[in-house]
Amino acid sequence: MSSAATIRLQIESALARKIPSALTPASRIVRPVSSVGIASVDELLDGGLPLGAITEMVGPECSGRTSFALSFLGQMTQTGKVCAWVDVSNTLHPESATAAGVDLARLLWVRCGVPASTNAQPSSPNNFALPDRYLVPPPAKKGLHGGGFGPHPRYEVKGLSEAVGGLLRPEVTAPCCVEPQRKTRQEREAFAPHPLRHPREHRRPAVPSQPWSRIEQALRVTDLLLQAGGFSAIVLDMGGLAPEHASRVPLATWFRYRAAAEKTQASVLLLTQHPCAKSGAGLVLRLQPGQALQEEMTVFTGLRHHVEVSRQWFSQALSNVIPLRKPPPRNNTASWQTRTTWAGCR
Repeated sequence: MSSAATIRLQIESALARKIPSALTPASRIVRPVSSVGIASVDELLDGGLPLGAITEMVGPECSGRTSFALSFLGQMTQTGKVCAWVDVSNTLHPESATAAGVDLARLLWVRCGVPASTNAQPSSPNNFALPDRYLVPPPAKKGLHGGGFGPHPRYEVKGLSEAVGGLLRPEVTAPCCVEPQRKTRQEREAFAPHPLRHPREHRRPAVPSQPWSRIEQALRVTDLLLQAGGFSAIVLDMGGLAPEHASRVPLATWFRYRAAAEKTQASVLLLTQHPCAKSGAGLVLRLQPGQALQEEMTVFTGLRHHVEVSRQWFSQALSNVIPLRKPPPRNNTASWQTRTTWAGCR
């Protein structure tokens, strides 16, 4: 009598064409992940951020959300993948993205609420945008001849008699006088000075005060990118919006994004100040305000950030065996440092 292993091998070989590995349990891989580029965070998340899901990063200003997202995009673009950054408040700094290792040639930057003439800037000789003044037809030049330089002479002759008759009228003719005429002094127009602005405000165009139009534009763009496919990671930056505006997004929108991301296996990063995706997010990370490094007394050298896992649906189990005793509590916090350019490597 053959052993159980032999019988199992015979059954799997007979059913190999229809059911591969019929009696072999599949490996427990809940969701593939991609590295963030931060060792402590990768260890906390069992390898990185999940693919095909929504990751919501919640935190106030200067909490490390942008540096976290740029580090993740740097890892993705260095492997040859294409990513997108939907910037609702127009706050992305391309120089900082390049310093974080992001390949800008593989990054689509969508600036919401910015006019088209300023949104498309010439980056190469083969990729440029014409200013608006070249798209407006020039005004017609007036003259004595036709062909674009005024009306035809026959139409000018028709009104010549009336013009001459008007000049010969006594009430129209100017009186000849020898006395000098008193000149009237024309007052100059007074212009009110513009209020002083910070130098950084002139670098970027003004953003409308009502953010809902920009939010609607960002949601439509994100939906198009997810439906089209081809993007391995999409960052929806809503960190500059107040919670009362970001919470107005319908919950059905995030469920639609989750289904589209699962179909295209794209990682969607949502940067907010207040959680708004609810159960549509597969991973929720809460970041604390950064703390200044105490390395120098008078020079700012960097920040220390802290992240906490609030909810994680795709936690990978180490084994299929359920222990009888309750496992010890797992550490769900991590920290990392971001240094300034002038601080150097230490």
